[in-house]
Amino acid sequence: MKSVLSIAAELIKSRGAHSSAAEMCKELKTKVLRLLPSTSNGPIIPQEGHTAGAEILTCTVTALKEGHVVAVPTDTIYGLACLAQNSEAVRKIYDIKGRNGQKPLAICVGEIQDIYKYCKVKVKEELLGDLLPGAVTLVFERSEALNADLNPFTSLVGVRIPDHAFMRRLCQMCGEPLALTSANISSHTSTVEVHEFQELWPNLAVVVDGGPIGDQSRLGSTVVDLSVLNKYRIIRPGCAFSSTVDVLERKYGLSEDSGQE
Repeated sequence: MKSVLSIAAELIKSRGAHSSAAEMCKELKTKVLRLLPSTSNGPIIPQEGHTAGAEILTCTVTALKEGHVVAVPTDTIYGLACLAQNSEAVRKIYDIKGRNGQKPLAICVGEIQDIYKYCKVKVKEELLGDLLPGAVTLVFERSEALNADLNPFTSLVGVRIPDHAFMRRLCQMCGEPLALTSANISSHTSTVEVHEFQELWPNLAVVVDGGPIGDQSRLGSTVVDLSVLNKYRIIRPGCAFSSTVDVLERKYGLSEDSGQE
């Protein structure tokens, strides 16, 4: 597999006059790769006809496989990601953000079936299909397949499938879950454009620029605990809050467990 540097060099060389699709931040040695609008959002990434998107995916996957942390667009805000099964990479994310080591990271997967490998699911698969992909993080009991060094202080883990074509394809190409958190210094405002977290770039191998995100509300996903049978608990309201609660209560008859700790 080619290194990140060689792929980035090929991207720049191959673009020529179209270098805006992939540019190197020379001072920081961070690869800033700009997605075309047609590849940043949508139901799928086409398998052909979008060369720049495919090259950016390859470069980002390579960086992740090499143990680096990358910045990526999602359907809510920009995020920092690494391979969840790589303990050293997970530690890097905490260091880069200055994040409290007792605050968990969510995982991101490409398909609903992937959730069953890393989580012990107590809800119907149809419920997962109604909420995912989407702006929601579902919290389940973790399975033994998940890296024990990821959130070792809790038996639970949050899982996302963003409604974002690039992110879904990235997870599929990695073939394993990504650890995902917001692209900002801990306790600072979440970001919806890449220049807003430029101070983090020196610590990142790749920054994928998908342009401004959504309505720029800066709300992250709604985080909901589904680890207790027939119950739900909102850990953090965010994007898609009302529609998520509506699905849980009206369609599946779950009741809110407001007293759960």
